Amino acid sequence: MTIYHFVGIKGSGMSPLAQILHGMGYTVQGSDIEKHIFTQVALEKAGIPIFPFSEDNIKPGMTIIAGNAFPDTHEEIQKALELGLPVIRYHRFLGDLLQRFTSIAVTGAHGKTSTTGLLSHVMEAAKPTSYLIGDGTGSGEKDADYFVFEACEYRRHFLSYYPDYCIMTNIDFDHPDYYANVEDVFSAFQEIAWQVKKGIIAYGDDEHLQKIQAKVPVLFYGFGEENDFQARNVEVTPEGTTFDVFVRNTFYSSFFIPTFGNHNVLNALAVITICHYENIDVAIIREQLKTFHGVKRRFTEKQFGSQILVDDYAHHPTEVKATIDSAKQKYPNKKVVAVFQPHTFTRTQTFLNEFAESLRNADQVFLCEIFGSARENHGKLSIKDLQEKIEGAQILDETDPSPLVAYKDSVLLFMGAGDIQKFQEAYEQYVEKEKIDI
Repeated sequence: MTIYHFVGIKGSGMSPLAQILHGMGYTVQGSDIEKHIFTQVALEKAGIPIFPFSEDNIKPGMTIIAGNAFPDTHEEIQKALELGLPVIRYHRFLGDLLQRFTSIAVTGAHGKTSTTGLLSHVMEAAKPTSYLIGDGTGSGEKDADYFVFEACEYRRHFLSYYPDYCIMTNIDFDHPDYYANVEDVFSAFQEIAWQVKKGIIAYGDDEHLQKIQAKVPVLFYGFGEENDFQARNVEVTPEGTTFDVFVRNTFYSSFFIPTFGNHNVLNALAVITICHYENIDVAIIREQLKTFHGVKRRFTEKQFGSQILVDDYAHHPTEVKATIDSAKQKYPNKKVVAVFQPHTFTRTQTFLNEFAESLRNADQVFLCEIFGSARENHGKLSIKDLQEKIEGAQILDETDPSPLVAYKDSVLLFMGAGDIQKFQEAYEQYVEKEKIDI
């Protein structure tokens, strides 16, 4: 039996794919940088070996799965090519694997990971289901009927997939290092729409998704009355959110989710729509929605003295606003403090005004230095350009997180797609070392 070797196994898609193959009974190993990344925890729990990058990792008889971040010149890929081993890019391998199952792709500018996590949580209670979530979580069932997976639009990678179903959560301009504008993003979504085999579940209140064309049925969900599946009577309680669902203006059922914000209602509605279409029992849907407490790095809370510390992946103005709104809904009597680390110079430059507008919704803003991605690590602008657009915003240094101490009985949102966690860790360590009463 071949050994699957993952080049870049700690990647947010690579780690869950490795977990899936391992769960299906295959022999799996991988390599990556030695810095600790949260996606490696599940790999270690599964007993999947992780090595530092070295051409010596590559042996005859292996099949190489290469992460998209690594060029063909990478030493392990070079060695594999020299040995004549198959080298398959992540999205190509995943595209082939999907054909064994009834596959459900989840894509969109925002909400992919949370929706994929929620859908897999509901589906696995009803039918054997494998799933790949972009927070580093994966599960492989040998006899799975369904395969639920997150499909990323970056560089049109999702065009490697021909899913049975596709949930489209929204279309928005992002990845400005690749896409020219929102019309360019739409063209990519239109391309994958043609590749869907059975049906598309689309957010109908999105002006771009309303224009999607397909060879298969398109079911729309949203708050507007013209949607096939409509959420009505949304009520926020201290425990979460309740809402009614109407299918083509006929009452279907009431649901409760232990989360806050319209975006979470919409994620749940997308899941309800596909499950209804696949004849999943409504009692299972209701029960699973009630017990889902989110995916990694999506409004992940921690009580810290009188403060609530929240770790969140928000890295686009739309996501930043949604995270702040969720905090205000859940904690209406607390101050909301945003600690934000912009991710990539191109995104920060493109959305400078929009980031400022979203962050102004917080009661206080702290800004961390811009995190450059593997694709770019410098830029003409600095964090001060964003600071100038937000009255009262302060720049937070990792070596001195003491200004956060002043916000007792507040919600501190640590937001970003880079290494924002180190600022939260530095703050927690500072408070504990100085024995400060928060």
